[in-house]
Amino acid sequence: MKCALITGGSRGIGKAICIQLAKDTNYHILINYNSNEVAAKDTLLEVEAAGKTAEIIQFNVDDYEDVKTKLDLWQENNKEAVIEVIINNAGITRDGLFMWMPQKDWKDVINTSLDGFYNVTNHLIQKLLRNRYGRIVNIASVSGVKGTAGQTNYSAAKGAMVGVTKALAQEVAKRNITVNAVAPGFIKTDMTNELDENELKKLIPVNRFGEAEEVAHLVSFLVSKKASYITGEVININGGIYS
Repeated sequence: MKCALITGGSRGIGKAICIQLAKDTNYHILINYNSNEVAAKDTLLEVEAAGKTAEIIQFNVDDYEDVKTKLDLWQENNKEAVIEVIINNAGITRDGLFMWMPQKDWKDVINTSLDGFYNVTNHLIQKLLRNRYGRIVNIASVSGVKGTAGQTNYSAAKGAMVGVTKALAQEVAKRNITVNAVAPGFIKTDMTNELDENELKKLIPVNRFGEAEEVAHLVSFLVSKKASYITGEVININGGIYS
């Protein structure tokens, strides 16, 4: 059984990726969530409605022991299964001006993205290397590429995802493992609900927010065999806001 693990897969872009991979691939979908079990179950139902198998796996990506314990337990119960695709999507925002930013808001945002990447990917990469095949896609952000005022913590976290993508890609390329990042701009999700879309879309050349499904299509392409010669790339998907 070949599997795709999507962290933060219960809502928003993560949910859209779970559903798109179910439609486009034959992977068994592993839907990771941290706290919102109801949303995770909803994603599971939608994946199954697309005709594919899936299961929910709960862990907090920035807790090393939690990640290790839950993934080891899953592997123990699924001895023949191989996680071939890792989508590092889990992320949070705690926006605010840097001069007033509490340390907790700084650390929580960076740890979720960056430690989350390390904890999940480092734990699974040995098997990818042994199998000489894998696809890793990191969900970055326009904030990590150009920087966004009021998001120094999020920009730092996502900028680090860009750096780690380029470095790891070079280390594992010989083993047919690609590592790419996708950097969305303004996408309609729970995370952007509070934003003034009418005002902000004036900044976007295509004059609208993106859909989570549009990001999911790009991720689906990157995990396919068609993208075998693309690695170490950061692909912007932002309606031209940063071009």
